[in-house]
Amino acid sequence: MASPAQRRLRIAAIRFLNPAPLMWDFDHAPHAERLAERYQIDWMLPSECADRLATGAADIGLVPIAALAVTPGLRILPGCTIASKDRVRSLLLVRRTRQPLSAIRTVAADTASRTTIAYSRILFQKWGNAGAEFVPMAADLDAMLEKADAAIVIGDPALLALEEEANQLERSGEELVYHDLAHEWRALTGLPFVSAVWCAAPGVPLDDRVAEDFIRSRDHGLANIEALAEEWAGKLPLDESTIRHYLSVNIHYVLDEECVAGMEGFFEAAAEAGVLPRYELAGMAGAR
Repeated sequence: MASPAQRRLRIAAIRFLNPAPLMWDFDHAPHAERLAERYQIDWMLPSECADRLATGAADIGLVPIAALAVTPGLRILPGCTIASKDRVRSLLLVRRTRQPLSAIRTVAADTASRTTIAYSRILFQKWGNAGAEFVPMAADLDAMLEKADAAIVIGDPALLALEEEANQLERSGEELVYHDLAHEWRALTGLPFVSAVWCAAPGVPLDDRVAEDFIRSRDHGLANIEALAEEWAGKLPLDESTIRHYLSVNIHYVLDEECVAGMEGFFEAAAEAGVLPRYELAGMAGAR
């Protein structure tokens, strides 16, 4: 049996479009074969990653940042993030035009991300609607709006919902408003919307090569946006130009000083709103 130092590290990863640049080396030659000797990749929803780390079923995971406040002992790997500094397109609150934000009673919430729901609860309080009820549902916009006044969809389903926006009125006969949650957060706080970071589980021994592997993979992914746009256009009903803009403009992948400040602002606001327990980042600094 392999010793802990010899066994492959288990990675909880997300098969959405937005982490694709972070995973470049793990998915593509010439580095994929070498990394496969050190890492085992398991694919799942964002909301599952922190649970895998907490139970010891994974060693490293792309963790929604809200999980840091409720999962003791997680350690942030430096360098990489999934964030947005303004409009992100893949984090949407969709509501009926006739019903203002202050009057929304129920929100069907995509169960794929805890962090987006935490941000949304804070935003609703800032909009003067602390009593809105969030109802977990799968990401199907039409079905969500049949059950609730508004809906939150994230990731690829949100991108597809935006593509369908022009056809939505004709299909349903109902006029909708699409709020970009990252833009709304920036407008209210002046801070970037930080969604996820790579974290290590408590007690997992890591050497310096681990962070370097993830940073190098990110850098190679950002250098291959054209290839990713072509690759993902074959997986999603989105054109290459939309994917290219999303990966190169809408998403920000470097855990820099502004993103660290964004995380600190999120945790402070979440604690003040009673959305999450108080949590302080320990010794974080903007990374490469």
